[in-house]
Amino acid sequence: MPELYDVAAIGNAIVDVIAPATDAFLAENGLTKGAMMLVDPKASAALYSKMAQAVEASGGSAANTIAGLASFGGKGAFMGKVADDQLGRVFAHDMRAIGARFENKPLVGGPATAVSMINVTPDAQRTMCTFLGASVEFTDEDVDQETVEASKVVYLEGYLFDAEAARRAFAKAAAFAHGAGRKIALTLSDSFVVERHRGGLRGFIENQVDILFANEAELLALYETPDFDEACEQLLRHCDLAAVTRSEKGSVVLSKGETLHIAAEPVEKVVDTTGAGDQYAAGFLFGLSQGRSLHDCGRLASLAAAEVISHYGPRPQVSLKDLAASKGL
Repeated sequence: MPELYDVAAIGNAIVDVIAPATDAFLAENGLTKGAMMLVDPKASAALYSKMAQAVEASGGSAANTIAGLASFGGKGAFMGKVADDQLGRVFAHDMRAIGARFENKPLVGGPATAVSMINVTPDAQRTMCTFLGASVEFTDEDVDQETVEASKVVYLEGYLFDAEAARRAFAKAAAFAHGAGRKIALTLSDSFVVERHRGGLRGFIENQVDILFANEAELLALYETPDFDEACEQLLRHCDLAAVTRSEKGSVVLSKGETLHIAAEPVEKVVDTTGAGDQYAAGFLFGLSQGRSLHDCGRLASLAAAEVISHYGPRPQVSLKDLAASKGL
C-alpha cells in the first residue's frame, strides 16, 4: 500500500479551555499543580464557572501532534471520538482545516465531547482537569485499517491507556501497522498514567512499540528509579528508539547505536507549557518521516516545543515549516 500519511495518530479528541491561574486558586480548588486529573461533567462545569477568562481551542495530545506535523508540511491522519454536538463539530472542522484526515463517525446518544479545563500558573505550569466524555468511547471498531497501513508511523497517546476498549484498539492498530511494515510510536503522556498502568505499559512497550516519547518524570516512574541513566538503559532493552524530554535541560535521543543530547531551543519567555511534549513529538516524527538524521529530528522537535510554550494554547501559532527554514532546518 502506498504511503499516504507521514503519521496517523490515535488519541483523545478534546476541546481545551485554557486560563491563567494562581497557585492559591489551585489550592482552593484541590488541584495538584502540573498534573492531569479526570473529573465528571458536574465537576468540570463547576471549575469552569470559577476560572478566569479563557481561550478555547481544539486539543487532545495526539491531535495537537498532528496539528504540529501539518504545520511542518507533513501529511497526517487522526482517529478519535467526538459526540454529535457543537464541540464535536468544532473539533472535526479544526482537524480537517489543517489538512488532516479525520473520518471517525461521531457518537450519538452518549456522553458529550470531551473537554479539558487547563489552569496555567505564572511559572507556565499547566494543571488539567479533564472530562473524557465521548473520547473514551473509542474502540477497536474505530481503527481504520487502510489509514494505519498507509501511514509511515502510527502514534498512540498514552492517556488512552485508562480505557480498556482503547487498549484493545492500540493492539489492533499495532497488528495492522507491523503487518504492513510500519512503525508504532507511543507517548507516555503523564506520570500518573504510568503509575496506574505501569505493568501494562511495560509489556506493550516491550512487545509492540518501536519509538517511545516520554518526559523525565514519566520515564523514572516507568522503571521505578530515581536514576535517569539507569532508566535510559532499561528503556533501550525494550525499544529501538526513544526521545526523552528534560525541560530546560533539553532532551535525550536514545537508539541502539548512539545517545544524543539535544539542547533546548531558547525562549524569550515561557508562557504556557501546554502542548510542549505534543509539539516535540510533532517535530521529531516529521523529521523521522522525511528521513532526517536523529540529531535533526531532535532539533526540529525542540524548535516546535519552544514555539508552543511561548504562547497560550497547545498548537503552533506560526508556520513551523517557515520557522525551521529560518533556522537552517
